[in-house]
Amino acid sequence: MSRPNFPQIEKEILAFWEKNNIFQKSIEKDSPKGSFVFFEGPPTANGHPGIHHAEARVFKDCIPRFRTMQGYRVDRKGGWDTHGLPVELQVEKELGFTGKKDIENFGVQAFNEKCKESVWKYLSEWQVFTKQIGYWVDLEHAYVTYHPEYIESLWWIIKQIFDKGLLYQDYRVTPHCPRCESSLSSHELAQGYKEIEDLSVIAKFIVKDGSH
Repeated sequence: MSRPNFPQIEKEILAFWEKNNIFQKSIEKDSPKGSFVFFEGPPTANGHPGIHHAEARVFKDCIPRFRTMQGYRVDRKGGWDTHGLPVELQVEKELGFTGKKDIENFGVQAFNEKCKESVWKYLSEWQVFTKQIGYWVDLEHAYVTYHPEYIESLWWIIKQIFDKGLLYQDYRVTPHCPRCESSLSSHELAQGYKEIEDLSVIAKFIVKDGSH
């Protein structure tokens, strides 16, 4: 018995789904239990898709499919993350910048536009990747984090939380980048984190009285 040609089977199934609009039909079928809301935690398209994206999207795909079979309508809205230091650092590297002063001299608005261009660098690769792994998500109506309507919606949500007395002011310790002059998220810190030996001298002094 000949071995099955899995790559060919994959192509045939994907072609069948696309030709018969199966994804859209799965959304439009009867949904007696109402809606199950799903917004994809958005990737950035200024980097290549990797195996960790495939792994995460398996889980993102399984749950909406399961809920769909249970009788829910799951629209599965995709999105694109277009903010953050990784995007800015990539553009700085391309422009040969070494610090915040270079950005200010170049012009903040002009630098932002360069970042908006950079973030879509590998969009076509992401579209092919999404299709090949059989991930059902609506990218035609995806949310984009630098769009004003997205930013304004987040400010609206924060305002609702504030009005309900659920927002409070406090102190918290965050990693800080002296070069970028910005706080860092744990993800951003992990991109360049390493342990180093720091040479230092510690000396003990006897205190004569408690005034110093």
